[in-house]
Amino acid sequence: MACMDSPWDEDAAPDGHRNAEWSRISEEFTTSGYREGITAGKESALQEGFDSGFANVGVPIGREIGILRGMISALLAALSGGNLDQGDGSVLAEARSISSQLSNIRFSDIAPRDFEAEAHALEHLGEEDDDEMEENEELGEKRKMEKLEDMLGRMSAGASAAAPAKQLTMEDVQKLKTRILSLCTAIGFNSISLN
Repeated sequence: MACMDSPWDEDAAPDGHRNAEWSRISEEFTTSGYREGITAGKESALQEGFDSGFANVGVPIGREIGILRGMISALLAALSGGNLDQGDGSVLAEARSISSQLSNIRFSDIAPRDFEAEAHALEHLGEEDDDEMEENEELGEKRKMEKLEDMLGRMSAGASAAAPAKQLTMEDVQKLKTRILSLCTAIGFNSISLN
């Protein structure tokens, strides 16, 4: 019966020691390569998901909200500076109301839900009900960002100090857009397009 030479055996053949060393190094490289492959695969999928979400959700929504906030800020500045006829003050009041509502919009409220990501998160948490989902680091960071958005919203012109009574939806954003266009028409900016 042939026994395998031990690398610690003083009488071991030199080939046995080399073979054992080769096997150990080969196993370490295989394990390391496997780990690096998994990491690269995860990073690739993560980057692909980010790119898709950024291009298809984040940019279009952010652009639209940015345009609406910029437009209402410009109108408020023109109205507050006395550069435009306000009539009985209702135009300025309407502009302030729209500005206040726009400042209360959170991206997380108007972005479409990512059901695939939610299901994946639930799988990893081992939970069956999303009400039981524990707050993870990413969710904690999101909540911190929302608090900052709330603070910035309260600082902007015409914003109320109180939090919004309800979460605004993309439908609410479209209604605010219509109100801005109506306000522009009322003060004589008929050629304004918010598309």
